[in-house]
Amino acid sequence: MNEQSLSVREAIIGRRSIKKFNGQPVDREDLMNIINDAVWAPNHKNREPWRLVVASEENLEKIQNVLRDTTIPNWQTLSNEEVANKMQKFTTPGAYVFVVVPEDVRQKQRLEDYGAASTFIQNIQLLAWDYGIGSCWKTPDFLDDPKFRDKLGVQHGERIISMLQLGYFDELPKAKERKKAKEIVTFFGETNQEEDQED
Repeated sequence: MNEQSLSVREAIIGRRSIKKFNGQPVDREDLMNIINDAVWAPNHKNREPWRLVVASEENLEKIQNVLRDTTIPNWQTLSNEEVANKMQKFTTPGAYVFVVVPEDVRQKQRLEDYGAASTFIQNIQLLAWDYGIGSCWKTPDFLDDPKFRDKLGVQHGERIISMLQLGYFDELPKAKERKKAKEIVTFFGETNQEEDQED
């Protein structure tokens, strides 16, 4: 078990979305430890509206084959090199976590569940970062493909909201500038200086 080495602030500010993994597999036990902690995400009425389909270690090749069949429909007609090039974005991550949530017909509950599952996903990403494992939350169109859903065992009334790729990496992406608090905050009942000058 990895002992936490990063503060919450360090994890939040230091984490990067990793898109270039080095192919090293992620240990199943590490994944389970991360998920065991991530479930403490805030969620409405403690519904815990999520379940996961995870592929790691010996199951990586199986999910890669499903991804190949889903995203490269004519792969049998291509050369091995062409298939390998198209599949590189799927073969270098060391694990996959697909997050499945209920599609409640009530909009309020559906939005609450999506919001809660999003905090759960970020928990996974931050905890993985503390293990030295990078991640990238992706939402490709094929997550709603009936054939892909069937392969993952997704039921009617459920939706995959995330293909979370996890893995190790050799190069840390540069940080992209974020907006500062003063750019996005309006204090209720106060006007900004520009409005004051116009009056």
